[in-house]
Amino acid sequence: MDRLIYTSLTAMRGAMARQTATANNLANAQTPGFRADIAEAKAKWLDGSGFESRALSAESVRAADMKAGTIVSTGRDLDIAMAGDSLLAVQAANGDEAYTRRGDLQLSDSGLLITGSGSPVIGGQGPVSIPPADKVSIDTEGRIWIVPQGGDPNQPQEVDRLKLATPAGTEIAKGLDGLFRAKGEGILPGDPDARVITRSLEGSNVQVTTALVEMIEASRAWDMQLKMLGNVRDLDNSTADLMQLPQ
Repeated sequence: MDRLIYTSLTAMRGAMARQTATANNLANAQTPGFRADIAEAKAKWLDGSGFESRALSAESVRAADMKAGTIVSTGRDLDIAMAGDSLLAVQAANGDEAYTRRGDLQLSDSGLLITGSGSPVIGGQGPVSIPPADKVSIDTEGRIWIVPQGGDPNQPQEVDRLKLATPAGTEIAKGLDGLFRAKGEGILPGDPDARVITRSLEGSNVQVTTALVEMIEASRAWDMQLKMLGNVRDLDNSTADLMQLPQ
């Protein structure tokens, strides 16, 4: 009976991991540039001195759905959507370089260019800092233009250029903070051919209806395993009662 219990426990852990990934996707259904988490099951063999005769199923978030979201025009100068497979370089909380599709940029009180989640945007010389200006805009090549305070609106000045990278040929992974990183702690080189769509935002690629169905399926899978545990307990009690019968 113990084997059946552990099998059911493994299935319950998988349902919990799937439910967690689905809940995270639903919570970010309106987050610009969000890529949905994908929970997948993987066979995990039991190692020992004998033969590998049993394999449990370990389910966890192993990848992200990289399908593009819908691009919507906003008319805001600091809103950008990455074209193609390009990614915007940002600085993660630990100081490392990471990448995102989120393009709802804004200026902090200190003039630092950040994403909507607060990650500093990286340019040609590190995090982008914008001096006081009457207007800030970004062109399709990722160049940042400003009209200095009191300056001529017809003569904007280029202050920096966004670092845009394309992960072609490089395996990237999504972290718990929602940012992408090159596997092996590498850094993606800047792609001079990468382009952005100005005054637009790419929405999340989460399909809300599909995510709700997945959540219901995970909940039913959990309930099924609970019933199986109840059946195992009844079988165990029946076996114990049978062994107590007089000879």
